[in-house]
Amino acid sequence: MDGRAEGGRPGGERPQGGRRRRRRRVLTAVCLLLLLPVLCLLTAETALRLDYTGTPKPGTTTRHQDALWLGHAWVDGRKTDADVTALAHRLKDTGIRDLYVHAGPLEHDGTLPKSDYPKAGWLISAVHRAAPGVRVQAWLGDKLATESPDGLHLERAATRAAVVRSTRRILAAGFQGAHFDLEPLHSGDRDYLGLLDDLRRVTHARHALLSVAAHQIDPLPAFHSFWGATTNHPKWWSQAYFGQVARRVDQIAVMSYDTMQPLQSLYGGYVAQQTSLALEVTPETTDLLMGLPFYHENRFGHRARAETVPAGVRGVRLGLSRTDADRVRFGVALYVDFAATDADWRAYEEKWVR
Repeated sequence: MDGRAEGGRPGGERPQGGRRRRRRRVLTAVCLLLLLPVLCLLTAETALRLDYTGTPKPGTTTRHQDALWLGHAWVDGRKTDADVTALAHRLKDTGIRDLYVHAGPLEHDGTLPKSDYPKAGWLISAVHRAAPGVRVQAWLGDKLATESPDGLHLERAATRAAVVRSTRRILAAGFQGAHFDLEPLHSGDRDYLGLLDDLRRVTHARHALLSVAAHQIDPLPAFHSFWGATTNHPKWWSQAYFGQVARRVDQIAVMSYDTMQPLQSLYGGYVAQQTSLALEVTPETTDLLMGLPFYHENRFGHRARAETVPAGVRGVRLGLSRTDADRVRFGVALYVDFAATDADWRAYEEKWVR
């Protein structure tokens, strides 16, 4: 033998060629792994853009079940009768029925000092005089100890009992409902469901409303699990868990903003998707409200140029048109009064109310 393989090539080159092929296979596999998330993202964003197409059905406008989140200045003495008069003028001829007035936050042990809402009685009476038919609810929230040790521990029975007692006191102060915003609340939290069961007994005994601000629903199946595993912050709820919450309350308002979408068309498509997902699992006996961004911050997760009121309203109308166009117990919730511009109000009134 002369040391050469068939074809005249030196036999010593074969192992080197095999190594090159293996490297190519490894590089191909790595490229595919890197490209797969990009391809998935592009596919998802394309689907959202398609969700933004079409024409909303006639009549998919306000059902006069809308709500507005109000800041703490309304109950701590900074607002006056003139402010209430101006607010009533702003609400006139809109679809707003409920005001969520920030009366908290709750302490981490679930208590709520009366000193946090000293002007509640004045506000409730003044609103009822200036805007008859508008309900005033107490907006109560706190940071949960789900992703850090600091916060409200729902797993503690004593804490849940304190939240219930705080709710009794807030209703005794004259509020017509209690609106809870507890974050970050992970999908599947059974302690939260148990708290809602306890709270509903209290609110119904006083003929008051139990209302919650809800996380967004998985845009892809089990996406909250994937996101939680990679970021330790499972931002979304499963659709099934959303339905479990919705069946326990009188109102559920989806916080359909801070969506990480870079364009109005993608944000609007995202809201259309969220509207459909929420409608599918919210019982007819529960008011479903979709949140609209009445604020203009630019930070991670929120782009003011993308998350606009016109895009949000169009998304709401498209989702409503496709899923349950005739639903009565449905509306939008505007977040938040102190950051809203005249352009936000004009877009809400022109695109949704009229």
